[in-house]
Amino acid sequence: MQTYVTKKETIKRKWYLIDADGCVLGRLSTFIADIVRGKKKAIFSPNVDCGDYVIVINAQKLILTGKKLQQKFSWHHSGYPGGLKRTRYDKLMAENPEKVLKRAVKGMLPNNKLRDKIIKKLKVYKGTDYSEQAQKPEALNPPKRVKIT
Repeated sequence: MQTYVTKKETIKRKWYLIDADGCVLGRLSTFIADIVRGKKKAIFSPNVDCGDYVIVINAQKLILTGKKLQQKFSWHHSGYPGGLKRTRYDKLMAENPEKVLKRAVKGMLPNNKLRDKIIKKLKVYKGTDYSEQAQKPEALNPPKRVKIT
């Protein structure tokens, strides 16, 4: 019996539409990272980009649990002394919620040459309008916030 090797020519990609209304950022980003990377497929191979395309709408309605909106920061450094920039997540969610979700998904992907190719298959939109109308994406039900009583 021979081992199956995934090739670029044999991969069939689908388009998925996800509504992020009421979803927790961490749970949604792990769900998206698995789809975009292709981990749910039987032909998954870690050295081949075999994932599907994902369109996320209503990114401004994402939920961050606890006090993360006030206490969590987004950091980046220019490389120069004193070049550390940080932005609180409440300001970042108000200005650019697409960036918050893309950054969370990118952090869950492997740190290699495929990551930049994989993250390009994720399209995030603030509202309900999106430009990829020709692809006819399938709707997926992402994990919602579970209320504990």
